Amino acid sequence: MIQPGNAFKDNLAQLPAIDGIERIDLVNGQGAVVATIENKPGKQGSLAVYHYLKQAFGTLDAKAAGHGLAVFAEHTADARNRPGAHPNVDRLLEIAAGGEALRIDVIAAA
Repeated sequence: MIQPGNAFKDNLAQLPAIDGIERIDLVNGQGAVVATIENKPGKQGSLAVYHYLKQAFGTLDAKAAGHGLAVFAEHTADARNRPGAHPNVDRLLEIAAGGEALRIDVIAAA
C-alpha cells in the first residue's frame, strides 16, 4: 500500500498501470452498476485510483474511501469546496461519511 503525499501527480506515479483495462464498474449491494469509470483521457487518474483501491482493499468501503481521498490529495480539498466538480472524489467522500460500500469490478479491454 502506498503512503500518499500532498500531490496527486506524485501519488498517481506510484499506482499500478491501467494498461489493458477498459473500464471499472461500481456495483451496489443490489447488484446494480451505479457508476462507470472509463479508460479515456480525463478519467484515467480516477481509473488508476479505483483500480488500486480494488487491489489494496478488495471493496470500496469507508476505509478504502478514506485512503482514496488521501491519494486524490489536492483534488479532495477542491471536491469539498466544489461539489460536483469531481464526481469520483465526491463518491469517496460519500462512502467515507457512511454511505453504502460498493463492489469494484475491473473490466479488461477486449
